[in-house]
Amino acid sequence: MTKQSEETHAARIARILADRIISGRIEPGARLRQDHIAAEFGASHVPVREAFRRLEAQGLAESLPRRGVRVTSFDMNELREVAEMRAALESLALRHAAPRMTRAVLDEAEQATRAADEARDVRDWEAANRRFHRLILAPCAMPRLLATIDDLHSASARFLFAAWRQEWERRTDHDHRAILDALRKGQADLACKLLARHSGWIGRRPVRTKNGDTRVAYAISG
Repeated sequence: MTKQSEETHAARIARILADRIISGRIEPGARLRQDHIAAEFGASHVPVREAFRRLEAQGLAESLPRRGVRVTSFDMNELREVAEMRAALESLALRHAAPRMTRAVLDEAEQATRAADEARDVRDWEAANRRFHRLILAPCAMPRLLATIDDLHSASARFLFAAWRQEWERRTDHDHRAILDALRKGQADLACKLLARHSGWIGRRPVRTKNGDTRVAYAISG
């Protein structure tokens, strides 16, 4: 197998494992066994190790001495860090994107917001919500910044799915519409301020556990 195909296989394995971790199918603290994953994907240990390194770079896994590779746990401090980083970096990206914004991009972003409003489950909502943010930020043309923001959205999704795994409540995202309205009016400063507040918001909601108990989960707005 060539180096290029090994890297392609590693990317696929990392993508699938990341989706399982973010959605909660693989829970925080769970061990990622290299031999089991290699057998599942019909791969050698080389692309699996590379996939693990990619997950570690995304903050989704960690390598611990004598404990192997495990899915990272998260707490309130991490949620606060992610929210504050998103608020700062997304407003920075939007400030650079606003002068290059087109009507077509704004129309697509509005369609993404409508799709989020109509989502029947948390996964559909998260996908539409992420699309909205990507659309309005992409015109900044700053690939490193956008890649960092995308990783932060993956982290946010873990909190979102943890909070809404059992039940989903449809909602209307007024923040998205206010941001689009400001961008259409050329009010870039207002749009950046609204986006920073939106991305940095942290909320709480009661969640029922498998044994019937109730716990408080922290979540982000979008």
